Amino acid sequence: MPSWIMTVEPVCSPDAYALRRDYYVEVAGRYLGRPATASEVDEGLAGDGAELLVPPTGQFVIGRWAGRPAACGGFLLLGAGRAELTRVYVAPDARRGGARLLLAALEELAAAMGATEMVLNTRLDLVEARALYSRSGYAEIPAYCTGPYNEVWYGRSIVSR
Repeated sequence: MPSWIMTVEPVCSPDAYALRRDYYVEVAGRYLGRPATASEVDEGLAGDGAELLVPPTGQFVIGRWAGRPAACGGFLLLGAGRAELTRVYVAPDARRGGARLLLAALEELAAAMGATEMVLNTRLDLVEARALYSRSGYAEIPAYCTGPYNEVWYGRSIVSR
């Protein structure tokens, strides 16, 4: 039976870039109510801050399902023990428990880098993501940042294992 393997990878690797692109295709398309164009996805990727998802400011993880890249996510250290979860994506045809494993890997890495709390922001229309976060112990928190796509904020305590 196929299984998941989570590994830290450079956010600029070909697999990371392809998964980040898939992430933008999905979230932009849902926001727009139609498939996102290649130029809209390129615009989303340009200057999105992903270059910060490397030590000492963050980390990026790729999840492989049955050997193929099928999930990604990262976190950014915000200071004062807080890390922000970002770019969490699992390919639709691989949504078989990988998201929880990805969250666990990211939380463990963030804790190892000194974080004691993981926070995130998302949109209200991303109901599957919101359900995942709730099932994974995240609770709604007051807004900690602002932005055009920030509609709901979540957080949870994390500890080093």
